[in-house]
Amino acid sequence: MSTQKHVLQHAGDVEGSDGLRIGEEKAEQIIDALNTDLAATYVLYHQIKKHHWNVEGAEFRDLHLFLDEAAEHAEDFADILAERVQALGGVPHASPVTLQEASPVEPEDEDVYDIRTSLEHDLEMYGDIIETLREHVELAGNLGDHATAEILRENLVQVEEDAHHVEHYLEDDTLVTPDAIEK
Repeated sequence: MSTQKHVLQHAGDVEGSDGLRIGEEKAEQIIDALNTDLAATYVLYHQIKKHHWNVEGAEFRDLHLFLDEAAEHAEDFADILAERVQALGGVPHASPVTLQEASPVEPEDEDVYDIRTSLEHDLEMYGDIIETLREHVELAGNLGDHATAEILRENLVQVEEDAHHVEHYLEDDTLVTPDAIEK
C-alpha cells in the first residue's frame, strides 16, 4: 500500500475545464446538481438491490430480473454522472456517508417488507428523482451546458421507463388469484 499522500483536488473544489468552455461559476452550479443526482442515484441503486435480493412470491422471477436490470440502469447512470462531474472540473461524490448526506431522497430502512410495499417505496423514490432530474435538465440548459442537459434528459427517459414498469407491477390486475397466494 502506498504511503504517499498528495491530494490532487479537494472535494468541493472546482478547477474548471477550458476544453468545455463552461465558466467556473456555471460549472459549480452544474456540478452541485450532478452530485445531487449522483447521490440520489446511488441511494436508489442500493434500495433496488435490496429488493432484488429479498423479493419472494409468485412473481419472484420477473421481479427479481426487473429489479436487477433497474439497478444496472442506476449504476450505469451513476458512472456517467461521476464522469461528467470530473469533466466539468469537479470531484464526484464517492463515499457512502457523503452520498447519503447529499441525496435528496431517503433510503428505506434495513427491514424487509412485502414486495408491494417495497415497490411503493421504489416508486416514491423514482418520482422524487424524476422531479429533480427535470429541474436539473432545465438548469443545465439555462446555463448553456447543453451536453449535460442531454445526458440528464437521456437518463430521465430511462428513469421514467423504470418507474412506469414499477407502476405496472403495482396494478391490482394479476394472474395470481388470492386463493393461490393464501396456500
